[in-house]
Amino acid sequence: MKKIMLLGALLISALAPLAQAADEIRIGIEAAYPPFAMKTPDGQITGFDYDIGVALCEQMQVKCVWIEQEFDGLIPALKVRKFDAVLSSLSITPERLKSVDFTKKYYHTPAKLAMKAGTVVKDPLVDLKGKKVGVQRSSIYDRYATEVFVPAGIEVVRYGSQNEIFLDLGAGRVDATLADVVNIDDGFLKTEAGKGFALVGPDYNDPKYFGDGAGIAVRKGDKATADKFNAAIDAIRANGKYQQVQDKYFTFNVYGE
Repeated sequence: MKKIMLLGALLISALAPLAQAADEIRIGIEAAYPPFAMKTPDGQITGFDYDIGVALCEQMQVKCVWIEQEFDGLIPALKVRKFDAVLSSLSITPERLKSVDFTKKYYHTPAKLAMKAGTVVKDPLVDLKGKKVGVQRSSIYDRYATEVFVPAGIEVVRYGSQNEIFLDLGAGRVDATLADVVNIDDGFLKTEAGKGFALVGPDYNDPKYFGDGAGIAVRKGDKATADKFNAAIDAIRANGKYQQVQDKYFTFNVYGE
């Protein structure tokens, strides 16, 4: 009898972590991409991505466990199971779909160039020739710049974070940056460092490079996790929670058409 009781106790002990794990989801995020994800003065993560993630976890009735990761390491870390999903403004692109699966989009905004105010860019491949354009390493902007800008004679400078690019743009070490229009506006143009700079040139939204909006990445074949997130996205858009989070950060429809 004692042996049976001991085996039962060991079994319960072994299953406890599994039960706990089922009640939480580990989410990878890069907290250096305002207004989507950034740090408060006391070191807490905040931003649109973070708040949407919290709302989704509440809807799914699971605990969010946030794990910070540099942007270019997000997908590799997901694939080796450091976390269960990535919610960090990852655009759903054909290239990324080769290595991970995605939920439906949770927002969609175009890319844009930022340069000195008054700069006229009608044809970027002509007007940017010989200039330095900063992009975040391993981002959709990096891929586009590498395949389209570089062959046109435009120098591409890669950085670990978009904030580093804004610092160098303000200091004149690069001539332009290609990034998300909202990130440029909120993270640079509205700051003291961004005075004298402006959005220039066309919108960049070719699905081949810029995808069909930002989605939540999961490991290949993890349909169960993707389905849970998709149901939660639909639910918070229907019950008004998405609108509530959106209105905290934006004055326009960030979800897109």
